[in-house]
Amino acid sequence: MNLVVFFLSLGISCRITRFITKDLLAEGIRSWAAGRFGDDSRPAYLVTCSWCTSIWVAAAVVPLAYWIGDTLWFQGAAMVLTLSYLTGLASSWLD
Repeated sequence: MNLVVFFLSLGISCRITRFITKDLLAEGIRSWAAGRFGDDSRPAYLVTCSWCTSIWVAAAVVPLAYWIGDTLWFQGAAMVLTLSYLTGLASSWLD
């Protein structure tokens, strides 16, 4: 895995983790986990804790990056997610 694929994988992991744990569009996932297992349950905690969620997201991203990281498809999708994450960081920092 070269550095470009590594940093794009980092961007994917950051953006997907942020989406699951904080994004309004994924609120249904968090609500479902809390409703199904309870507010103080481990599954509910998993989908609200960035540290916890990022482990599982990275565990899915790393093999994908290893196998198809050099393809245009992977790099294009990874670039979109990475730029989305960086833009979100910049806009919250600059506002």
